[in-house]
Amino acid sequence: MNELPQGWVDAALDDIAIVNPGRIEGLVADTSVSFVPMPAVSDVDGEIVNPTVRPFAEVSKGYTQFQVGDVIFAKITPCMENGKIAVARSLENGVACGSTEFHVVRPLGQNSPDYIWRFLRQSSYRADAEAVMTGAVGQRRVPAVHLKTSRVPLPPLVEQRRIVAKIDSLTGKSRRARDHLDHIPRLVEKYKQAVLAAAFRGDLTREWRNANDLPDLRGVRLGDVAVGFNYGSSAKSAKEGAVPVLRMGNIQNGKLDWADLVFTNDAAEIGKYRLAPGDVLFNRTNSPALVGKTALYDGDREAIYAGYLIRVRCKQELLPAYLTYCLNSPMGRAYSWAVKSDGVSQSNINAKKLAAFSFDLPSPQEQAEIVRRIETAFIWIERLASEATSARRLIDRLDQTVLAKAFRGELVPQDPDDEPASMLLDRIRAEHGAAPKAKRGRKSKAAA
Repeated sequence: MNELPQGWVDAALDDIAIVNPGRIEGLVADTSVSFVPMPAVSDVDGEIVNPTVRPFAEVSKGYTQFQVGDVIFAKITPCMENGKIAVARSLENGVACGSTEFHVVRPLGQNSPDYIWRFLRQSSYRADAEAVMTGAVGQRRVPAVHLKTSRVPLPPLVEQRRIVAKIDSLTGKSRRARDHLDHIPRLVEKYKQAVLAAAFRGDLTREWRNANDLPDLRGVRLGDVAVGFNYGSSAKSAKEGAVPVLRMGNIQNGKLDWADLVFTNDAAEIGKYRLAPGDVLFNRTNSPALVGKTALYDGDREAIYAGYLIRVRCKQELLPAYLTYCLNSPMGRAYSWAVKSDGVSQSNINAKKLAAFSFDLPSPQEQAEIVRRIETAFIWIERLASEATSARRLIDRLDQTVLAKAFRGELVPQDPDDEPASMLLDRIRAEHGAAPKAKRGRKSKAAA
């Protein structure tokens, strides 16, 4: 550890807190207490959220007990790595019982639980704790001895409070920024849908159409301007093979996603269901929210399509990209929702219903302009979303940088009038009858 500021000490966690203090005595059976299962600890901000209230008799056995001011530390993977670590506050009658997968840290000598909590919740501390986990895969846990022997840079009590207040102020600002950024994905999707809605109302290119003296839109049925409403292959596919078989899960956000592929080697199936550039793939079955997802195959690589998809081939007057965006627009989604038939666990749209889809068709020149404007808008929107994601990561790193500075003594100024932390440690040892812990090292021959 680097040299500490004046008045600080390097302490083991069990110098300044009791790790897993055990049962809370003196509670009668019908006392109401908070009940805190693992899901009640937020991995986003490390708070206990929505605990329930139960009689103490109901949860006194088989659960971990803790009280207001304790720090609870999820010891099991992946909860620990995700940051399920919290200060116990606002508990019913000051007491809680919770998951046996919590270690409990009870600060001594008025040490700040928030200071200890912030230290334990650092990503660097969690990474160190992950490295010492024991147990089988999926059930690995941080041993209590790791917490007890963890070295904590301990400032004076008054400085602990100043550090916590400063961290709270800074992380409060970053939390507000994070909240705003977390709304962006939803706003992005709403804006995309607004662009599509304007495009297929004819609003996006109305002035451009008039300026170029192009014909007005005409109403058509999809069956009039497209051919080949064909269902895909129902043959069994495999994890490896010559040609990918595109399934409904490969249609994501209006595009083909080439991850999580299955394959076929069946020459007959490949010949029958081989896709050609410009084919439009329509998801005909799934949950109501997903039926109707559509993507354009542009020939990037050879592929066939599975039976849950309908392949549509456009006549010359209909651009495939225009149809893809149209089916993914609010108008296309509303049509899919209206005509789907609900089964036991899935909704379905057959080829006949898809062919009956009615929409306004502009000239091929205007279709191309609409596609260009949609894609230009989407590129701009997705750039904003990407920048928001980058900003979100920067904020997360900033929070960790703030914590690192705090525990190096660089976040707030020291006050020479503060009582040194060494005197606090002396009081704790005196009050709890604990002699100073021996330094680790090789035993002497006499001791051996």
